[in-house]
Formats: sequence, C-alpha cells, structure tokens
Amino acid sequence: MPRTGFCFTVLHRDTTTAARRCRLDTPHGAVELPGFMPVATLGSVKGLTIDQVRATGAQMVLSNTYHLALRPGERVVAELGGLHRMMGWTGPILTDSGGFQIFSLAHRTKITEDGAVFRSHIDGSEVAISPERAVEIQEALGSDFAMVLDHVVALPAEPELVRDAMERSIRWARRCRDAAGRADQAMLGIVQGGLDEGLRQRCAEQLVQLDLDGYAIGGLSVGEPPEQMYRIIEATTPALPEDRPRYLMGVGRPQDLLEAIARGIDLFDCVMPTRNGRNAMAFTADGPMRLRNARFERDDRPLEDDCPCAACRHSRGYLRHLFMAGEMLGPVLLSLHNLTFYQRLLSDARSAIAEGRFEAFHRERLTALGG
Repeated sequence: MPRTGFCFTVLHRDTTTAARRCRLDTPHGAVELPGFMPVATLGSVKGLTIDQVRATGAQMVLSNTYHLALRPGERVVAELGGLHRMMGWTGPILTDSGGFQIFSLAHRTKITEDGAVFRSHIDGSEVAISPERAVEIQEALGSDFAMVLDHVVALPAEPELVRDAMERSIRWARRCRDAAGRADQAMLGIVQGGLDEGLRQRCAEQLVQLDLDGYAIGGLSVGEPPEQMYRIIEATTPALPEDRPRYLMGVGRPQDLLEAIARGIDLFDCVMPTRNGRNAMAFTADGPMRLRNARFERDDRPLEDDCPCAACRHSRGYLRHLFMAGEMLGPVLLSLHNLTFYQRLLSDARSAIAEGRFEAFHRERLTALGG
C-alpha cells in the first residue's frame, strides 16, 4: 500500500565507516537521524511530562502494543483521539508489536504458528496476539510506525530453535504486511536469527522482498557480549536497503549507539537512560556517575558544565541528597539529564557525519566513555 506523508532521505555518508546522516519525514513531522527514541511504554516516559520529554531534544518516542492493549485498551486510546492526542505528543510515534514480550514474558507465553498466547502480567487472564491482531491494535493506536510481530528467543539458544523463530518471524511479517490497512502508518520488519550471521542475512533478504517501509534488527542486547552484537550488526546492515531506515531495537549504552552508528544504524530506543536515572546513575561524556557514592556528598559541581538540562542547574551534592532522602525529584532530574545526554550525543554524531569527521568523533567519544 502506498504510504502518505512519509519520505526517507540519506543526506550524508561517512567515507570511512558505514555511518550516515538521514532525514525521515512523517505525517507528524521530521526526524533527524541517527536518532534516539525515549521509551513511553504505556504512553508516558516514566516520571516526566511530555513537555519535559520534548525539552530533552527528543523528536520521536516509542510505545508498546501489548501493554497499551491491556491498559487502557486500544479502543479507549482511539476514543481519546489516538495515542498522539492522548499523550499530548505532536511528533512521530513508533509502536513495538509485542514481540519483545514473547521473550520477556516467556514463562507466561505459548507460541503457535497462529501467534502468541500470554497470561497477563496484571491479572493472569489470557491474551492472544497474532500478526493480524498486532496490526489491528497498532492501527487503532494511530502510531506513525508499526512493527511487525516477531518471535524473539533468549540467547544463547539451540540452533534449531533460533532458525525456527527466524523463519516464523518472516511468515508473521508477511501476514502483518497483508493485514495493514492504514496509508498513514508505515511498517517496519524485524530481522531475527540470533548470533548466526547466515541466518541474519537470510532473514534480511527475505524481509526485503516484502518491500516494507523500514527494517529493524531485533533479538540483540539480551545478554550476549557487546562484541557479538557488533558482529551481527556489521553482518546484517549490508543486506538491508540503502533507501530505508535501519533501527536497532532496545540498545543501549552510549558506546553501543556509537558502534552501531558506525555500522550503519539510524534509529535506537532503550529504557536505559530513564531506568538508570531512577536508580541514581547519570550518564556523562566521561562515563557514568553513580550519585549514591559518598564522594559526591559535598561536590558542588554540576553533572556536566555545558549541559542545558534542569538537573545541571544543581550540584552533584544536591542530587545525591535527593536520592539519599528518597525525594521523587531526584529520579525526575536524572531522567531528564540522561535523556538530554543521549539526544546531545546523537546530535553531535549527526554533525560529525555531515562534517566528514565521524571517525575521529567516534574514536574520541569512545575513549572518553571508557569503551
């Protein structure tokens, strides 16, 4: 189906790495890539108002199909004007399909060729998500980007299990494509295949034949060493089309983002900046800072001198005090700082690619981060 209001443009390519600077136009505005999406699982980024999220520099957010289908239900969201209006977010939204819950709720899930049957983590009731149902929910939510339903398995896993999940993911992707009915919602396929380069390339090639609007690499950052993840990204991205966005799902550390950009990835999401922020860890250009450490008790410096976020108007000592006293402001401020840090890192990466200096930027930032 022809999509309305979408356009993907490669603006610059780095000459020494696979990094690229792109622009993704959507019905709800443009996204400059490489870009990072804050995670708004249930329609909110934990602890932050939508204006605060926007102030971090975020251009696009991610919400979750499975969770929103349970609470408040996709029909309620639709009656409230769709996910954009309900959240108050005017920019693009991507919704994950529920495939990750096949992995994270494996003890509650039964997989068949038709789809996945869950036991709700809320009340234990039975919830069924097929490829067609995943599309139905996402179309009711009204997101700009819908993800196909995929089968994610924990790693390491038996080769036959990985192959079976990969092949099922391809079949489910075809069913999602065939079920799609909204011209104003783009659809992204998800490459599976574990840590097997051949399976990853085979999956990518078959998904490309479906002519989807973009492609994601899924099933990584689930416990494997970073070097293995980088190897799979490097083996997979050449099999993905140059004229579609490439999304690495659920990743990750600042070092991981830089390494993935160097290997041709355009888009990221991860709960790490907000989850770690709620647990007193601040990301900085010199590496993470654990503010419960006693050495920060009398430290009157900001987290970073040049950071414009609200947290950096205060001292490290004050931020530590908030956590030690159990004040809710501490998690809010560190969540703001960490999201701002991620957005600034990706903005700097875009500038470095456009100016032909990404290799040096990549090397310098990794050294400073200790990666």
